[in-house]
Amino acid sequence: MGGSSSTKTNARKPLSMYIPKLFESIDRDEIIAFMRKYSFATIVSTTAGLPEATHLPFVIEEKDNQLTLLSHFARANPQAQISDRQEVLVIFMEPHAYISPSHYEKDTNVPTWNYMAVHAYGKLELIDDDLAAELLLKKMISNYEQSYMQQWDSLPQDYRSKMIKGISAFQVVVTNLQAKKKLSQNRSNIEKVSIITSLAQSESTPEQEIATYLQAMQSLQKTDE
Repeated sequence: MGGSSSTKTNARKPLSMYIPKLFESIDRDEIIAFMRKYSFATIVSTTAGLPEATHLPFVIEEKDNQLTLLSHFARANPQAQISDRQEVLVIFMEPHAYISPSHYEKDTNVPTWNYMAVHAYGKLELIDDDLAAELLLKKMISNYEQSYMQQWDSLPQDYRSKMIKGISAFQVVVTNLQAKKKLSQNRSNIEKVSIITSLAQSESTPEQEIATYLQAMQSLQKTDE
């Protein structure tokens, strides 16, 4: 109108996990340590607009401030047909715990859940070379069971080659790392102590681990005060 025209562009919003500011974790060393400790993660990709996911162990490498995730699909897995350089999401999440409102000082409260999670976004790069794929396998062996390396090296070459042909090795070069640490930061000290005491006495290992993280956070806060 009036001889002028305008072009409306729909810029793609950055991929993100919902993280209220209070629960955001930005300590990179802490995030990477969490990923290494809970390294059995979920990789999510898309095919024809539909999501696919596989649960895999990962090796986390960091060099020159670049984070890379290494793993492999079974070649029979349909997700192994993923296109090279596709953007994927790898989710690291392990300990979590139900938090009862019985720990709170007021009745006007509801149940919630404490948990920690890391979302790593990046480009997946397929590894087609057999020697490079075996090197990746050796990195995984060293990470998860170093003592097995001698047995792997002693296996017949044709057997090892067959195993390597049966996988689709890949790496994910991380371009966006997000972490959430929801550990009752919005509760009073009295409530936090009650939660820690209860979870620490639980027979559930994940609940005990959440209690440990809560206790560490409490100790850090006291040190900063």
